[in-house]
Amino acid sequence: MVVLLILYEWPKMGQHQKKEKTAFVTITAMGWLLAILLLFFPDLQGPTQMIEQLFKPLGKMLEKN
Repeated sequence: MVVLLILYEWPKMGQHQKKEKTAFVTITAMGWLLAILLLFFPDLQGPTQMIEQLFKPLGKMLEKN
Protein backbone atom coordinates (compact mmCIF):
# COMPACT_ATOMS: atom_id res chain seq x y z
CA MET A 1 0.00 0.00 0.00
CA VAL A 2 2.83 2.38 0.88
CA VAL A 3 4.59 1.64 -2.40
CA LEU A 4 1.42 2.38 -4.35
CA LEU A 5 0.99 5.64 -2.46
CA ILE A 6 4.55 6.69 -3.25
CA LEU A 7 4.29 5.65 -6.90
CA TYR A 8 1.08 7.67 -7.25
CA GLU A 9 2.10 10.84 -5.39
CA TRP A 10 5.83 11.20 -6.11
CA PRO A 11 5.55 12.06 -9.83
CA LYS A 12 2.95 14.74 -9.05
CA MET A 13 5.43 16.64 -6.89
CA GLY A 14 7.64 19.08 -8.69
CA GLN A 15 11.38 18.65 -8.92
CA HIS A 16 12.01 21.71 -6.75
CA GLN A 17 9.58 20.81 -3.96
CA LYS A 18 12.22 19.45 -1.60
CA LYS A 19 10.41 20.42 1.62
CA GLU A 20 7.19 18.81 0.44
CA LYS A 21 9.00 15.63 -0.55
CA THR A 22 10.79 15.49 2.80
CA ALA A 23 7.51 15.95 4.67
CA PHE A 24 5.82 13.31 2.50
CA VAL A 25 8.57 10.75 3.11
CA THR A 26 8.68 11.49 6.85
CA ILE A 27 4.93 11.23 7.40
CA THR A 28 4.66 8.13 5.22
CA ALA A 29 7.55 6.43 7.04
CA MET A 30 6.07 7.28 10.45
CA GLY A 31 2.69 5.89 9.42
CA TRP A 32 4.29 2.73 8.05
CA LEU A 33 6.34 2.26 11.23
CA LEU A 34 3.27 2.73 13.43
CA ALA A 35 1.32 0.20 11.34
CA ILE A 36 4.12 -2.38 11.65
CA LEU A 37 4.42 -1.80 15.41
CA LEU A 38 0.68 -2.20 15.90
CA LEU A 39 0.74 -5.37 13.81
CA PHE A 40 3.35 -7.00 16.04
CA PHE A 41 2.30 -5.36 19.33
CA PRO A 42 -1.49 -4.86 19.22
CA ASP A 43 -1.64 -3.91 22.92
CA LEU A 44 0.74 -1.01 22.40
CA GLN A 45 -0.40 2.19 24.07
CA GLY A 46 -1.74 4.96 21.92
CA PRO A 47 -0.28 8.47 21.74
CA THR A 48 -2.79 9.79 24.27
CA GLN A 49 -1.71 7.34 26.95
CA MET A 50 1.97 8.06 26.28
CA ILE A 51 1.43 11.82 26.64
CA GLU A 52 -0.57 11.24 29.81
CA GLN A 53 2.24 9.18 31.34
CA LEU A 54 4.76 11.87 30.45
CA PHE A 55 2.83 14.80 31.88
CA LYS A 56 1.01 13.18 34.82
CA PRO A 57 3.93 13.75 37.25
CA LEU A 58 4.18 17.37 36.10
CA GLY A 59 0.45 17.86 36.71
CA LYS A 60 0.74 16.44 40.21
CA MET A 61 3.67 18.74 40.94
CA LEU A 62 1.72 21.78 39.78
CA GLU A 63 -1.33 20.80 41.86
CA LYS A 64 0.76 20.75 45.05
CA ASN A 65 1.83 24.37 44.60
